[in-house]
Amino acid sequence: MCRGCLAVLNQFSRLELLFGPEAMERLSRARVAVFGLGGVGGYVVEALARSGIGALDLIDHDRFSLTNLNRQLHATHRSLGEYKADAAEARVLDINPQAKVRTYKVFYSPETAAQFDFARYDYVVDAIDTVTGKLALIQRACEAGTPIISSMGAGNKLDPAALEVADIYETSVCPLARVMRRELKKRGIPALKVVYSREPPLTPRGDCSGEEGGAGEPSRKPVPGSTAFVPAAAGLILASVVVRAIAFPD
Repeated sequence: MCRGCLAVLNQFSRLELLFGPEAMERLSRARVAVFGLGGVGGYVVEALARSGIGALDLIDHDRFSLTNLNRQLHATHRSLGEYKADAAEARVLDINPQAKVRTYKVFYSPETAAQFDFARYDYVVDAIDTVTGKLALIQRACEAGTPIISSMGAGNKLDPAALEVADIYETSVCPLARVMRRELKKRGIPALKVVYSREPPLTPRGDCSGEEGGAGEPSRKPVPGSTAFVPAAAGLILASVVVRAIAFPD
């Protein structure tokens, strides 16, 4: 490579070869909110940071625990007990020191929804687990006219190749998607882009009742089984949709 070319290289140069400078500028100006920083959300944040998103709002009230180590990107023995939002912020800034990161250590629900102005975001990623929280999040984003993509169930699944992007009303098999279809229809929400899997969920062989549910969710029963690869793949797919939509708007 010529010496002159080296002078213009940066950490996003390989992506710019595919996207071009105008798209990279759009990414650098974008602000994206990621709700839930667990097995899915952690990988969303990773890919957004490595794609040059200029501003990230990271929302999760939870701390890392031992059972997060099998699947959550920022979970290590060193980070046990640390807030997920703090770990995610540190990693984003280590990847891109110019990024603007805001963290919110809150559990998103109808009671905390007023803390967020959805009109300020270019895109919202829903990577939380509770139906009540997901519905409140989707409704507020739709009211603000802000694009949102939602993760359906990644637990009790083994095949990352079964994941796909679809409208919520075109989904099947996934139990969470079935509930969301019904509840969104009641609320008059006509469409929602989601990442989901048609793989039938497995029945866990044991019982981890009383442990955290992940993705910023308080303790609940039953706790699903999870792998290192299905939540990660779902997160990367979610991020790819966001990055491409911002880089190449219609």
